[in-house]
Amino acid sequence: MTNLERHDAARRGAAFIDLSARGRIVLTGADRASYLQGLLTNDIAALEPGEGCYAAYLTPQGRMLADMAVVNLGRELLLDVDAGVTAMLVDRFQEFVFTEEVTVEDRTAAWTALAAHGPDAARIVAELIRPVGNDEAPLGADALGRHPEYRQWSGRFGGVPVVVVRSNEIGEVGFLLYADAAVARSLTGALAGAGAVELDPGTFVTLRLEAGRPAFPADMDQNTIPLEAGIESRAINQTKGCYVGQEVVIRILHRGRGRVAKRLVGLLLGAGDPAPDAGAALHRADGPDADPVGTVTTARRSPALGRPIALGYVKRELAAPGTALAAAHGGRRLSAVVTARPFLPLPAATSDG
Repeated sequence: MTNLERHDAARRGAAFIDLSARGRIVLTGADRASYLQGLLTNDIAALEPGEGCYAAYLTPQGRMLADMAVVNLGRELLLDVDAGVTAMLVDRFQEFVFTEEVTVEDRTAAWTALAAHGPDAARIVAELIRPVGNDEAPLGADALGRHPEYRQWSGRFGGVPVVVVRSNEIGEVGFLLYADAAVARSLTGALAGAGAVELDPGTFVTLRLEAGRPAFPADMDQNTIPLEAGIESRAINQTKGCYVGQEVVIRILHRGRGRVAKRLVGLLLGAGDPAPDAGAALHRADGPDADPVGTVTTARRSPALGRPIALGYVKRELAAPGTALAAAHGGRRLSAVVTARPFLPLPAATSDG
């Protein structure tokens, strides 16, 4: 199967990908929510069982150490994080526990993680994941599809508990499935048997990019302030109490009126051009090569648009849609236009900036 066919399956039917390489951290103990409340940017204490949110963990200077999905499983809080920061987060969260009743556990190896996306994903998940109790009626595809992002539902697959979390990562209805690692192969086979096509990592990045979603650490790293990436509407609660890095964020939001020196933007390139490399310099369309105004973070050719698209950071005054730029690529200058995100009119896509 070609990458184009995999892409089309995700946009028109259903597709899945194994995300088990990502980190899964679980916090237990009576103080788990109040503990994370003082560390993360979103309102963790407000999450009821079954609810979740997107959040960031910052340095005292307001720069991102990690981003994550936080899901309230009832007696546990699940954090889904990038693999490269898992060990660091476990160490830090354990180090900062003093008198709190909190236990931090790295459950990455114990649990598998699969993601299913596409217009038909809700039907497939509803068929495969059965209710926990014998007397409980199964959730239908329509009900699952209406769940807000990060909403959690617990079920069983072959008698094994499965945590189902709503996801909008590629702009389609989607779900993250967490289960014991022992059922990874059988769950993968069941998804394929139900009609979902397995995605390769590169196609998944293309789909995410079409939805305009930045990812850590590709598009946001430890030099990024969340407001530069435009994720504040999803990741930051402006009314909660103190958290690490809050002073910097509040100063920018209130005293600086949200102004930052650079902004993450979408970029639309010419149909006949190649996709620029990550790290490629961005210039004013009529500016000299010696005066870069930004950097490309991720770029791919979009099958839906028939041209390359990209995310990148540019100076604040150049972030308005329609601004003409140029991207450096192999000694050439590729025409690039700042474009609103998402790049496609997708049913579950939301703008991050």
